[in-house]
Amino acid sequence: MTSRLKRLAVALLATTLATLGITVANPSPASAAMTICYNTSQAGSYASVANQAASIWNNATVNLTLTANCGSNLRIYRITGGGSYAVRTSLGNGRVYIDTQQAAQYSVLRIMTHEIGHILGLPDNYNGNCSLLMSGGSAGTSCTNAYPSSAEANRVSNLFAGTFAATERSADRAGADIFQDSWPSMLTSVS
Repeated sequence: MTSRLKRLAVALLATTLATLGITVANPSPASAAMTICYNTSQAGSYASVANQAASIWNNATVNLTLTANCGSNLRIYRITGGGSYAVRTSLGNGRVYIDTQQAAQYSVLRIMTHEIGHILGLPDNYNGNCSLLMSGGSAGTSCTNAYPSSAEANRVSNLFAGTFAATERSADRAGADIFQDSWPSMLTSVS
């Protein structure tokens, strides 16, 4: 059985068992996990937040591990103005930009984890539901949930296990996917 088929079988089994309410500890062999090296050299004061977000994704998913400063699959930048956003060049590769102005209004950990979610293959979901990480800023400034739902985490695990066809993985398209406007701009008063 090829490595890809083994990963597919393990992911399918884990998904089936999870649907039945059965928990399996580490259903994926360590050798099958993909390592995503993220670089925080341009993240400034948000480097520790990036580490927290990586830990959240590592604990929520299988088939991938985010590791700090071992390479540059994912580069994280601190910016001022223009809004927080992600640019995914391929699944697990790209850039995340965290806007200091939005981070002053919204939970910076939620923003970081959300934007990394784009790099991991998730689209925006502007339904205003705070329990869904990918609802972004539509859940309002009081929402501080920085954890993906089980459906969001399972989708990422499945993407990295190769269980979705290439047509279902938008990250496999040519060019970059840019995810902007998840976080409404700062509220300003009009004089």
